[in-house]
Amino acid sequence: MKDYRDIIIKPVVTEKSMDLLADNKYTFIVDRKANKTEIKNAIQNIFDVKVEKIYTMNVKGKPKRLGRFEGRTSDRKKAIVTLKPGQKIRLFDTV
Repeated sequence: MKDYRDIIIKPVVTEKSMDLLADNKYTFIVDRKANKTEIKNAIQNIFDVKVEKIYTMNVKGKPKRLGRFEGRTSDRKKAIVTLKPGQKIRLFDTV
């Protein structure tokens, strides 16, 4: 089993994800091989909150260019975590 901190890579701080905070939804970039149960256990253990629901999506990398060289950004997996009413993650209070 992986360490919980290997599953949750980083939070997503965008205008759209900040609007979701009003609905008690938090957005994270997670390990591509992690399933919903592993993500739920990681969030609950790291932030000491209760998770109600999780949506996951695989995000394909975009094509990029640097001069004459072409490449792609890496693929990633994003999770939108809904917490039970009354629960908050303090990490997002300072943003």
